[in-house]
Amino acid sequence: MNPIQTVLPANKRQMMKLWIKHPLATFTANRQDAGNGVVIDQNTGKISELVPSGQSPKKPYDQSYDASGQVLLPGLINTHHHLYQTLTRAYPPALNKKLFPWLQTLYPIWAKLKPDMLFNATQLGLSELLMSGCTTVADHHYLFPESLTEAIDIQVSAADSVGTRVMLTRGSMSLGEKDGGLPPQSTVQNEATILEDSERLIHRYHQSQEGAKVQIALAPCSPFSVSTELMKETAKLARKHNVRLHTHLAETHDEDNFCLERFGLRPLDYLESVDWLANDVWLAHGIHFNEDEIRRMGQAGLGVCHCPTSNMLLASGVCRTKELESTGVHVGLGVDGSASNDGSNMMQEVRQALLINRLRYAADEVTHLDALYWATKGSAKVLGRQDIGELAQGKQADLALFSLDELRFSGSHDPLAALVLCGGHKAAAVMCAGEWLIKNETLLHLDQHAIMKAHQLSAQALVA
Repeated sequence: MNPIQTVLPANKRQMMKLWIKHPLATFTANRQDAGNGVVIDQNTGKISELVPSGQSPKKPYDQSYDASGQVLLPGLINTHHHLYQTLTRAYPPALNKKLFPWLQTLYPIWAKLKPDMLFNATQLGLSELLMSGCTTVADHHYLFPESLTEAIDIQVSAADSVGTRVMLTRGSMSLGEKDGGLPPQSTVQNEATILEDSERLIHRYHQSQEGAKVQIALAPCSPFSVSTELMKETAKLARKHNVRLHTHLAETHDEDNFCLERFGLRPLDYLESVDWLANDVWLAHGIHFNEDEIRRMGQAGLGVCHCPTSNMLLASGVCRTKELESTGVHVGLGVDGSASNDGSNMMQEVRQALLINRLRYAADEVTHLDALYWATKGSAKVLGRQDIGELAQGKQADLALFSLDELRFSGSHDPLAALVLCGGHKAAAVMCAGEWLIKNETLLHLDQHAIMKAHQLSAQALVA
């Protein structure tokens, strides 16, 4: 049954104003009342009106979407992923390993990536995330073997086919095994090549305007995979072009020890020494910080992407989300690579974030609303964006609707809490920039089965 109803003449060629009406519950991420839905201006791709509980739109609209059986959220935002890793999920030799040996097992496999493999991995991963209600994805790609020097270009093309927003971070590794790093020499590049390609990508693809669909950030993989000079030069280049900086930091105690041995500094001190302790930087994981470091991070205005499932799978630890937020650090959520999560589902990540934080904090200190905030407006702040992550007039029309008509939701009394607590995982409908990308739990513009077939063939070829 199609829930869209036309209320103006049928010969009207272009849909302009769409009222998404009567949702079961609405989470706006800003405490505004949109209990009776939102009105979308599909010409501009923005939200034109919030409709308070018990009211109707103040201005005329052209069509309506009946959301009476669905929960309405802003489009979820994934602030850290490795889409290429969808090709190595549940790979037996890498199971049950700590971070460093896990990486050393998988690097030789990933070094064999080919362009078609990366396209298929990116397209499938973005589609999988979209089906979980995720409309913006920050992907951290740092593998550039000789056969894959235009990896980010490939990802731009794949993202365009799916329709989601992306922050594609041009990763880098310059220290191979011969230099004391972890990755094979075939996966690292010299610093001049890295910086030249980074600038090329910014000029070619980065959109700085409101409503940007593609943005570029610069992202050395980690302190143990690039040189100090590259960290410094990358920061200079990013600031020259006003793009953001990203890296892994403080994920495990092994990393702490590595930084102390190599640099004589703890990870955050090293970050500061290369001019990365600033408000244009966000970090993946950010688990092992002491009180003083958390205070300094807050003063600097850093962002941290909390990756609960990945941290559990690799037994890395639990991010100190509440302490970070209390000092001014922006906290968002990330799925992380599918090889250290084995799924790409942002709604599941919201639930995991709630549950793992209950191991550190009291039950009344972290709620389902906190977890939803991290996945929406919190994540938008991590990426430095003010136009997405919330339902508000003038913001981008990115939203997700979830039906509560499965067995798992039967008997629930608070629809918003039920979506998180009862394990919601699949969106009924998803819109990005005012355009429907999913309806009736189905991708509108792509053949899901064809994507899966191509992806599975790539996965088999990669590990052959």
